[in-house]
Amino acid sequence: MELPNSARAVVIGGGVAGCSVAYHLARLGWSEVILVERHELTEGTTWHSAGFVGQLRSTVTQTKMIMYSAGLYPELAELTGMDPGWHGVGGLRLATTPERVEESLRLAGAGETYGLGLSVLSGAEAKEMLPLLDVRDVRAALWLPGDGWLDPALLARALAAGAEKLGVRIFTGTRVTGLDVVGGEVSGVRLALGAEEWSVQADTVVIAAGAASGRVGRLAGVDIPVVPIKHQYVVTEPFDVPSSMPTVRDPDNIVYFREEGGGILVGGYIRTPEIWDTGNPLEEPRTLFAADMPKFQESWDSAARRVPALGRTGIVKVVHGPEAFTPDGEFLLGETAVRGLWAAAGFCVHGLAAAGGVGKIMAEWIVDGSPEYDVFGMDLRRFGGHARSSSWARAKALDSYSKYYDIVYPGEERTAARPLRRSPAWVRHAELGAEFGEKSGWERVNWFESNAGPSPEARPAGWAGRVWSPAIRQECLATRDAAGLFDQTSFSKLEISGHQALMRLQRVCAGQLDRPPGSIVYTQLLNERGGIEADLTVTRLAEDRFRLVTGTAFGVHDAAWLRGHGLDVRDVTSAHACYCLWGPRALDILGTLSDDDLTFGYMRAREISVGNVPVLAQRVTFVGEFGWELYCPSEYGLTLWDTLMEAGTPYGMRPAGYRAIDSMRLEKGYRVWGMDITPETTPVEAGLGFAVAKDKDFLGRSALEAAARRARRDQPGGQDRQDGTDGTDAPAGPPDRLQGADGPARRLACLVLDDPRQVCLAGEPVRLGGEPASRVTSGGYGHRVERSIAYAYLPAGTAPGDRAEVGVTGVWVGATAVAEPLYDPASDRIRHLPA
Repeated sequence: MELPNSARAVVIGGGVAGCSVAYHLARLGWSEVILVERHELTEGTTWHSAGFVGQLRSTVTQTKMIMYSAGLYPELAELTGMDPGWHGVGGLRLATTPERVEESLRLAGAGETYGLGLSVLSGAEAKEMLPLLDVRDVRAALWLPGDGWLDPALLARALAAGAEKLGVRIFTGTRVTGLDVVGGEVSGVRLALGAEEWSVQADTVVIAAGAASGRVGRLAGVDIPVVPIKHQYVVTEPFDVPSSMPTVRDPDNIVYFREEGGGILVGGYIRTPEIWDTGNPLEEPRTLFAADMPKFQESWDSAARRVPALGRTGIVKVVHGPEAFTPDGEFLLGETAVRGLWAAAGFCVHGLAAAGGVGKIMAEWIVDGSPEYDVFGMDLRRFGGHARSSSWARAKALDSYSKYYDIVYPGEERTAARPLRRSPAWVRHAELGAEFGEKSGWERVNWFESNAGPSPEARPAGWAGRVWSPAIRQECLATRDAAGLFDQTSFSKLEISGHQALMRLQRVCAGQLDRPPGSIVYTQLLNERGGIEADLTVTRLAEDRFRLVTGTAFGVHDAAWLRGHGLDVRDVTSAHACYCLWGPRALDILGTLSDDDLTFGYMRAREISVGNVPVLAQRVTFVGEFGWELYCPSEYGLTLWDTLMEAGTPYGMRPAGYRAIDSMRLEKGYRVWGMDITPETTPVEAGLGFAVAKDKDFLGRSALEAAARRARRDQPGGQDRQDGTDGTDAPAGPPDRLQGADGPARRLACLVLDDPRQVCLAGEPVRLGGEPASRVTSGGYGHRVERSIAYAYLPAGTAPGDRAEVGVTGVWVGATAVAEPLYDPASDRIRHLPA
């Protein structure tokens, strides 16, 4: 078959990832798609996968992707006549410690919200299902009847056959020798087929080359932080193990196993993994390493304890091959810094299980501009520039692999490759006993242990009390009664300037930005479906200059979204320190340091001096108290922190951290992107209709208007940092055409739990009238209102006073829907100067 000179899309890699992407592109109607593979299909990383398919994952998107994949296999069989190698035998996940039982109950609650059929079994019930097991130490087991395993080669070949049926052309034995880039956009792929070299023009190229994806990306000057790690499993001789045996995971003993050829396949995630240190991974087909049984001994011993028959059984095969791991153990998907060049890589851990879902979302992303699901946790752009460091990527990947089966408690911090990015005031935070967390490489204060005081408060029950300190409460109350000083230097700051800056921002932002210089506007960036792609503030610094402030981890993502819509964006995050001074004494404190007029209105920005430091003061808040975000050039950052601390301490001000911010923002109903709001939710559903402009066009407006033809008048929740423009007037509401008669089917609602010690951490199931209704998007304890708070999308007819139940680690806790915000509902503390 002769290679074409041009194609609409070129997919690089003939494993399950590449075959799935090609199949789904063709299914969405793209013709002239070609797939190239250096060897034969599946001979890179796919062929030696153990093939486990576990549908229940830690996020709803991962679970949706795997559930979609499971539904795809019958479709493939019908289309191609080929068996995709699916064995729907169900799966058991064992728990042998109280902590693992708690995790299992939380997973079971999440499974309910995903619509997964599952059961929590006793050890004895697990043994009834699989008599081979020794269950004397098993306290509980999750039974997932939809789980099973796949033959990886059969699946890849079925996907490839499906793609060919839809017109995709596949070329094996074809090496990629170069990627052509012109003006920051991919323009083609250079190939070698035997001794013949070939160039294919294409403005869409997908790198799905498994462990070799990093090498291929470097041909275009982009970094895809895939780390090849050696992974090992063994297969025993046959001993009449039934083919109907369910898959088994025993995470407390870092081992998994299933039936294979009448014997058992045993694998595990060892504590001392080893990187495959090579500059050209997968150069040879079907790469395997020599067996390393001493490294595998712990996993084998664990399996032999769990299945005593293994102690009398010989090993007939050892499979020791490369696994394409990533710094956080999650996929690497999306468009790279080169426009039109995409990645679908890092299929570590559950890549085979999710292959169908990956193909679906990648094809939607490429064809439609955004996928159906919220995939930020897998988006290649979740990492900053430090991800190009191979030493950083390796340290994180090794840590992620070695702890894959560990229980991950919400709020728990890992230490690999830290510290990396630090605020100018980091040294002062350390001196004050800061408990640091890490986000996007930044060291951020969770709380200051020096604020804990001599009398600890009652610890929240269950998981919420594991990573916790009484200092959090003291920081919240100090902010309420005096002032808190917060370091938000890590927040991403993007600047856009030029004579077309306003026009182009107006198109991508749902809010009205045509306001005088010095104005601050809270807004969202929407996709074509009206879903929220970003949530940020825009400050108009001058007629033709704007600064956007977004979350710490979202800067690369948001900048890429803006650039994709024609804006020239400068990331100035590292150029500015930012400290937030919030509380009723904030005006007194800053007044001792500045001769400037500090009484300018809410949602306004002004240049002032604080001591000897030039500062941009922005009158906004994310905690529901009066005050400012104070920005200064980074070289002044340490001086500004010291100046504020010296002036504020006599007034009762305390330094405070992000856990206090999260508590206080819940009390005010402030939304967090990636949790309460996502690309799958609209501003109307989220109670943010007040932030949508009524007098301009913008991306996503037509989708909102279509939805509004069924919508009642929007009822905005309280979101003070976003309401109004001058501290006195709130917007009249969303545009008339965005209102309608029936209301959205769901709205984000605030729940207060009956038991204040039961605290939600996100993902907990919510029931109405005893029936599954939703899941918690975010939750926590509000120290100013003394209530346990949770947010969840509930049917639009849910009204204050309606009752619900929330499943907190297996315990159903009563809850009441309430009007929001719970704290300072009239927003007097924010809008007006302190008395």
